[in-house]
Amino acid sequence: MLEAGPHIPDVSGAVFALVAAGGTAGHILPALAVAEALVERGHQTSSIHFVGSRRGLDSALVPQAGFGLTTLPGRGVPRGHKPADLARAAAAIGSLGAATLAAMALVVRLRPRVVLSAGGYASVPCSIAAALLGVPVVLVNVDSVPGAASRVVASIAKVSAVAFKDTNLPRAVLTGAPLRSSIARVAESARVETTRKASKLEARAALGLPLDIPVLLAFGGSLGAGRINRAIAEMVSSFWDVSLPLAVWHVVGGRDWPGWTAALGHVRSGIFYRAVEYEDRMSMAYIAADLAVCRAGAMTIAELAAFGLPALLVPLPGAPGDHQNHNARALVSAGAAELLEDTQCTGRRLAEEVSSLAGDSARLGAMGAAGQSLARLGAAEHIAGLLEHFASPARSLRNKGPGSSEVRVVPGGDEPR
Repeated sequence: MLEAGPHIPDVSGAVFALVAAGGTAGHILPALAVAEALVERGHQTSSIHFVGSRRGLDSALVPQAGFGLTTLPGRGVPRGHKPADLARAAAAIGSLGAATLAAMALVVRLRPRVVLSAGGYASVPCSIAAALLGVPVVLVNVDSVPGAASRVVASIAKVSAVAFKDTNLPRAVLTGAPLRSSIARVAESARVETTRKASKLEARAALGLPLDIPVLLAFGGSLGAGRINRAIAEMVSSFWDVSLPLAVWHVVGGRDWPGWTAALGHVRSGIFYRAVEYEDRMSMAYIAADLAVCRAGAMTIAELAAFGLPALLVPLPGAPGDHQNHNARALVSAGAAELLEDTQCTGRRLAEEVSSLAGDSARLGAMGAAGQSLARLGAAEHIAGLLEHFASPARSLRNKGPGSSEVRVVPGGDEPR
């Protein structure tokens, strides 16, 4: 934990923390994990309030978890140099100003003691408003390469909690990516050597999977990944060596799900294949599987490591800052995953890669152990502690404004850079 410094004016009110995260699940889920950790540490659910985007998944995910939500207008600034792109960028910058004014009004009304910024468009106006009004900001950045929003917020944040050791942000503390407690607890339980095999068998039975053959878990996020979906369809219908039995649990996603049965074609004998649109039992699927093929979003990387599940990672091309490729390489360099470029992800190539791994239990075991060595199951708890620290009357950072970098550390946490 961080050592206390001089007093910063208290702004405490009925709301302990404003949580600013919006748009995608990759921003919202880490924020929810930290919010749940705060509740487990004794904070009332009503004292944690989310600020999100009107265009994202916030309205579906946040109220479902029991937290209050205020959405802000506007959208992210688009990239590009064409006249139409510049016009949209100008409109987005104007809406950012309006969103910042709305966020300032919200901060004045709720008087939070601290703001957690977890990335995405909505995090920027709320973080700016908080800094202007003297409310400390703690940033959570789960990607190895920070996005534009995180870079802006990091410049005014008291500390940046990062998931990858090489993330280049000021005042960075390596915490890991925060996982929701329901996932972290299951992952920790599944690690116990005496119950690991039983847990796998129970998970397979619950999902209706065969108990005694290798299981491949294929997924691509809530909407799915078209490239992975097509490669899986080709593999199981045309290229799989039927002499090697395999079970495939395929989470197709909402984008490709309509008409998926027709798109699949004939499944060859020797393969157990089951497709679902969405899987709300991902912890169970992770435990049941021997190998995964998936994208390389930061939360996917964190969950694979937590469960010790070896993977063939297919980074999304064109992701901002090529962050998925950088995320993937953290597992690959540790020996926990193999990298497959998006353009190389075909049914034939996937069949070759999966067959070389699925039958090699020793190699899969080593890959799983390597992944678990990277996992930080206490990340949400660690970040919740940072929020409490910076929200208290005794602060860790010297009162030199948002850009202050004077930090002292006592045992219990990774040293800021």
